[in-house]
Amino acid sequence: MKALSDPIRLIPLLFLGAIAIGTVILSLPVATADGKGASLTTALFTATSAVAVTGLIVEDTPTYWSPFGQGAILLMFQIGGLGIMTAATLLGLMAGRGFGLRDRMATHVERSRLNLLGTSSVLKLILGITVTVEAIVAVILALRFALAWDMAPLEAAWHGLFHAVSAFNNAGFSTFSTGLSGFTGDALILAPIAITVMISALGFPVMEDWRGHGFRWRRWTPHSKMTVTGTIGLLAFGFLALLVMEWSNPETLGSLPVWDKLVNAAFHSVMPRTAGFNSLDLSAFHEESLVVNYVLMFIGGGSAGTAGGIKITTFMVLIAIVLAEVLRRRDAAMFGRRFGHALERQALTVASIALLLVLAATMFITSVTRLPLQDVLFETISAFATVGLSTGITADLPPSALVVLVVLMFVGRVGTITAATALALDARDLPYRYPEENPIVG
Repeated sequence: MKALSDPIRLIPLLFLGAIAIGTVILSLPVATADGKGASLTTALFTATSAVAVTGLIVEDTPTYWSPFGQGAILLMFQIGGLGIMTAATLLGLMAGRGFGLRDRMATHVERSRLNLLGTSSVLKLILGITVTVEAIVAVILALRFALAWDMAPLEAAWHGLFHAVSAFNNAGFSTFSTGLSGFTGDALILAPIAITVMISALGFPVMEDWRGHGFRWRRWTPHSKMTVTGTIGLLAFGFLALLVMEWSNPETLGSLPVWDKLVNAAFHSVMPRTAGFNSLDLSAFHEESLVVNYVLMFIGGGSAGTAGGIKITTFMVLIAIVLAEVLRRRDAAMFGRRFGHALERQALTVASIALLLVLAATMFITSVTRLPLQDVLFETISAFATVGLSTGITADLPPSALVVLVVLMFVGRVGTITAATALALDARDLPYRYPEENPIVG
């Protein structure tokens, strides 16, 4: 049973097991509102979307699934999100086990918080943050639903809990048929959800730095600095781009008061990077706004968290590599630290594999559906980056296309973690080297 002793194989197997169990549960008659049970395709797609904390759906969550089914979906994305955080953190710890003392000291600045904490301490901290944030946000949302939207206490509590857990795990599932578009003018609903998404999307290493050092920037690790800096930059880019491009669009921001325009532009600068909630109709976005979403979704959020995409640090490393080449510098560096060649190769590999998978899936789905390219590309990036946003084509896709999206969601969530860690764990030198050759590039 080598697979059970090797974390690189164990993590995907655990997620596959969770998806399989979720598929069986959602296939039960009690899981659907009509009592007939879901089809295999619907159950598999929904279970994968929940465990992979994506949020893409082929059936309307509040009307198709029974309270039991909705509860099962909530449990799946809670386990999926918590498991992903735990797996990513523990695999990050394990990636340093093969290092000698000298190498451990050399990487002390990057991973001292994680290396000094025992496994049980890491898990306790993750669990503590998860429970605390979800509980606080659930109460805030429940009170708002009850007081401002006249919902019954139990109904408000359920909606609040579901959206709090969904937001923290970046799942994007909603118990409202129109998502959050019914709350376009309610900043007290949109803001807590957006803030929750941002916190969890930063990743556990940043949370640990924040807990240990507060806002003392100089004491933060370069990883945390890169993640926070990249996050701020992407949020500002998304906010300004969407605000300008959709300002006069009568189907999105155009019909809203100025304050609501600002709130919804800010909300939608957060969601494409990982979460999948929507307060505006994405199918009504201008083409250039969809392109902005492509970029935000593909990059994603922070490492060792619930966010998807290639991750901010990967993107920042790629930027550093490009700048080093353009400026003719020997090393790619950021925040006073240079990157090793192995890390640079990992970043290039993760980004290249992601791009190839998205392009291959887009070509296949386009060929079997003949849907507009911009919508299919949006869907495939959203699936791979485990975002969950859609222009509305998911339910119209044939089974073959849905299977492709299932694979993308699984690989996008589990594959990038295991692939990056496998590269770190299995790095080895061949006993020989080929003669050097420099072909013409560019």
